[in-house]
Amino acid sequence: MDVIARFCKIYTDICQISPDDLEDIYASDITFIDPITVHNGIDEVKSYFSNLLTQAETCKFDIANIFQCSVQNNQSQSEVTHVINWTMTLVLKNKTKKITLDGTTQLGVADDIIIYHKDYYDLGKMVYEHVPILGFIIKKIKGKLAK
Repeated sequence: MDVIARFCKIYTDICQISPDDLEDIYASDITFIDPITVHNGIDEVKSYFSNLLTQAETCKFDIANIFQCSVQNNQSQSEVTHVINWTMTLVLKNKTKKITLDGTTQLGVADDIIIYHKDYYDLGKMVYEHVPILGFIIKKIKGKLAK
């Protein structure tokens, strides 16, 4: 099984893995970027996932598309080799509401291990719209802009 297949398997429901499982897909010097922060190295990524696992009941990714990019032979740390489109369904502990979010991940793969991971998604939809008063205001603004 190649690293992209292992990636898809782990992200089926990341609440069913242990942070140590991430070593099966990410290099020790992984650069992992999301709209909130940057994590450098496998230990920071494992810590990030450990925190997520304490807060989430489930976190499942439905992989819609996987695109392989053509790459040059002298690969840099941030060179993208794959683009993955997904829909995440997240249920936090002590919450009944599901958060469903579409996103895209850029991956850099070298020697069957991921060396670069960058996520793109609507942070407002994930976080701000789920804060009671702020969420109401954002949804009202979006409704007005859509007219």
